[in-house]
Amino acid sequence: MPLPTIIIPGYLESAIAYQQLAALLAKSGFPTITVPLRRRDWFPLIGGRTVAPIIQQLNHTVKQALQEHNATQVNLIGHSAGGWISRIYLGEKPYPATGKLQSLWNAHSSVATLITLGTPHISQERWTRWNLDFVNNNYPGAFYKNVRYVCVAGKTIYGERRRGSWLAYSSYQQTCGIGNTWGDGITPITSAHLAGAENLTIEGVKHSPRSPGIWYGSPEALKNWVEYLS
Repeated sequence: MPLPTIIIPGYLESAIAYQQLAALLAKSGFPTITVPLRRRDWFPLIGGRTVAPIIQQLNHTVKQALQEHNATQVNLIGHSAGGWISRIYLGEKPYPATGKLQSLWNAHSSVATLITLGTPHISQERWTRWNLDFVNNNYPGAFYKNVRYVCVAGKTIYGERRRGSWLAYSSYQQTCGIGNTWGDGITPITSAHLAGAENLTIEGVKHSPRSPGIWYGSPEALKNWVEYLS
């Protein structure tokens, strides 16, 4: 029986943006729930602050799915920042929350597969550097051997200092230090892949569900990675 699947929205995204993806996954036989985030839930975290409030909502959604489906494990699909947030959730090291409080989820035994879509697993951006350093220093690469890591990148826009490619160039440079490279328009391929994971690259997909055209969760792109949920 397919495991319940949880979608974790990307930075500043709300659950509503993933309705089509959730419906497509359900149609493919995977019962799917999106962490019920609203865009304003992200506002207190702007500037590189702790993402513990987001992980608390993720944890609540996972517990709910396990109970509703009488399951012992779930699959996670993290879009953009939702991918590295999921890696914190898997972990067994105390994560600084607010003030002197620390949070610990140690959820890796409850997760069968983690699929990340356009996730910047490395970044030089100052507002995400602290969190990503915590992730990569404590849980480098595909850290937990009992979890299947699948990292999906997009090869769509080559970053250049010219009209139509400037945003990609700037975003890639801030993320991996090189602007002249391929990516999904926001995340460069080199940052979206993870050492030791099953790394995929899909041509023609854009970063966000709000982008015009095809994104990671569109039917044309979904067929490239949905099999990894089985």
